[in-house]
Amino acid sequence: MRIEFTQDYIENLKEIIENKNDTAASALMAEAHAADIAEIYDELSIDQAKYLFLLIEDREKAADVLAELDDDDRERFMSELPSDVIASKFIDHMDSDDAADVLADLSEETRDEVLKHVKDLDQAGDIVDLLNYDEDTAGGLMQKELVVVDIESTVASATLEIRRQAEGIEHVFYVYVNNKDNILQGALSLKRLLLASPEQKIKDILVKDIISVRVDMSAEEAAKLAQKYDLIALPVVDSIGRLLGRITIDDLVDVLREEADHDYQLMSGLSQEVEHSDSVFRLTRARLPWLFVGLIGGILAARVIGVFEHSLAENAAMAFFIPLIAAMGGNVGVQSSSIVVQGLANNSFSTESTFRKILKELLVASVNGVALAGITFVFNLLTLDSMALTVAVSISLFAVIIIASVIGTFIPLLLHRLKIDPALATGPFITSANDILGLFIYLAISGLTFHYFH
Repeated sequence: MRIEFTQDYIENLKEIIENKNDTAASALMAEAHAADIAEIYDELSIDQAKYLFLLIEDREKAADVLAELDDDDRERFMSELPSDVIASKFIDHMDSDDAADVLADLSEETRDEVLKHVKDLDQAGDIVDLLNYDEDTAGGLMQKELVVVDIESTVASATLEIRRQAEGIEHVFYVYVNNKDNILQGALSLKRLLLASPEQKIKDILVKDIISVRVDMSAEEAAKLAQKYDLIALPVVDSIGRLLGRITIDDLVDVLREEADHDYQLMSGLSQEVEHSDSVFRLTRARLPWLFVGLIGGILAARVIGVFEHSLAENAAMAFFIPLIAAMGGNVGVQSSSIVVQGLANNSFSTESTFRKILKELLVASVNGVALAGITFVFNLLTLDSMALTVAVSISLFAVIIIASVIGTFIPLLLHRLKIDPALATGPFITSANDILGLFIYLAISGLTFHYFH
């Protein structure tokens, strides 16, 4: 059941908790979806959340709620529970990847204590294996639960084996096929298996040409690979092709979403991932570095204006168009860099040379520049008395659009080549650079134009 969070609902829930009404609280938890329960916890204190959590009778739902919590909330909540409760109420009912994520947030001592209380020793061993992988790799993303059959088996015997293995697995997307050395040979869909005759050999019906990922591949690369080929699960293998686990669609989507959030925050001028609920110090630390870049950019822009102080004093009307030039340069630069960053993110630039990318953006900028400069020229011609200023603004606007576009294209490509996240180029950095350069171009061209017309 999906919950609509209203203020009345939250107040009613808090009143139930305050009165220790176990029956009413249990009923609410039984009706709610795990994701909704996790969201409720943002509105509650740690003690209130703990009270509700321990009333969830469905152990699998309780485990799902824990997996849905934000890392900070989960770590704070887990610190309030004893090791045996964590193991029996949550870890025993989790997939290995979710269990590893939960335990990774705990101290090493607490983690060891929890693992000692896990009933299934095979599951505990799988979790320990997963904890050894970097969380940003395919190994750190994969789960050990999957269905595997031998390539030499018949469909009839494989079906029996699938039934046995699938009993403890929530979603069976593919059936993987190994040889006797555990080397991945291919995969089968359940449909293909059901349509085969019982006496057929698995080796005669499997799909050999499947996409797999190395255990040390980055999580982001693995997710992009799944997105490119429309896969709902990815098998993970070691350096010699032995099947180690699988990455499921929910984790792949999480990686893509987190990467998109990360890029958006970089583009917005945040140097690290933050949430609205983070502390003032953390939020300030994330914002201040790029605000400092903006401050330096503003100071340099002011210095550029100071260099042309004499020209501005003689032709004060030049100052009217400074905001226009700065705004257009920044907007064009951000547009160009955003398109390039998006192309780099989805690998759509892989077949184009850097020169062709810049040339294409230059042609687009030229068309935009001619259109915008033309409109500005006509407007100023009708509203200004100074032909010198009319010409200067139009020429400057065209030049600024061209240069801002080239910079906005080139900088992300350069950062990508240097193995630096190109999303950095779309924030205050590109805006400040174009402001400074745009002002210099405008004031220099204006000075020359006024000198020519006089």
